[in-house]
Amino acid sequence: MAPSNPHIVAIEAIHCQMPDFDIPHSLSVHKWTQASELADRIKDATVIITTTIRLTARELDPSVTPRLQLIVAMATGTDHIDKAAAKARGIVVCNCPGSNIQSVSDHALGLYFATRRKLPILNQATTTVLPAPASDTEWKLTGSLRDRLRMSDSKGPLLSNEETMGIIGFGALGKRIAQMGQALGMTILAAERKGVSPRADRTAFEDVLKQSTVLVVTVPRSPETMDLISSDELRMMPPQALLLNVARGGIVNEAALLAALKEGSISGAATDVFEKEPAGQADSPLLGPQAEGLNLVLTPHLAWYAESTLTHLQRSVRLNVENWYAGKITNEITC
Repeated sequence: MAPSNPHIVAIEAIHCQMPDFDIPHSLSVHKWTQASELADRIKDATVIITTTIRLTARELDPSVTPRLQLIVAMATGTDHIDKAAAKARGIVVCNCPGSNIQSVSDHALGLYFATRRKLPILNQATTTVLPAPASDTEWKLTGSLRDRLRMSDSKGPLLSNEETMGIIGFGALGKRIAQMGQALGMTILAAERKGVSPRADRTAFEDVLKQSTVLVVTVPRSPETMDLISSDELRMMPPQALLLNVARGGIVNEAALLAALKEGSISGAATDVFEKEPAGQADSPLLGPQAEGLNLVLTPHLAWYAESTLTHLQRSVRLNVENWYAGKITNEITC
């Protein structure tokens, strides 16, 4: 039963403004919370609202959060919340499903075109003035930059209607990306879970790796999906292949991906997510000097960002909190 005046604590409001809650409550809003600040900020919370900041068994211990009854993830993913620890205490965990499907789908297609057409590489080669004695752009000096567009098998780039798009994680997001890929003329393969015999509408996991020229990762992060794509899986992929990750960091092994790009076993990759976020050079090999010059497009976990996404998130968070207060749980996530 919800208390008459719950205290709501938003520990990560940097991403989205908190909605107005139409219930009696008190509210503490923090743009960002460092690990050293977390325990003090949530000690009196009845409700915690988070997006990516981890809530582990330590934070969910009654000695740290004695009044806690509800955690709302202002996101679709809840891998940053220890759901087993929450369940053990009877703490409800809710999320905001479907809030960012179109924005992430748009971003995934943008990453596809950016990597297949090597847009960042071409932009740099077109605009950068080489040092003396050249003192001009590579395009001006060579007459053509077409070699920059070659894939790792030395052939010219595939067209979208020649691609086979494999989707790992065929939920609402995977299905929407598949629809958009199909509209471009791509052949679509939906991967079965690794190690599971494929259902009628799925393709075996290993066969998707072997056949896809565009592999899109949209599966949720869990202990079972960590390092789902690593060295062995990357070696199965054809040399024309691109790997796009718009799911969560850690599903694709970053060191293995860097090695595959350096040796040319795949043609390119793009990721919006990193195993450690926010990420700096010391946090990911993909951000280090060894990645320079590779066909690798990196964005800072902003595939979700759109005005409509913000509206959906605010609406979902408000409904989750108000419905919980009324004794009607919505969007609950279980272990």
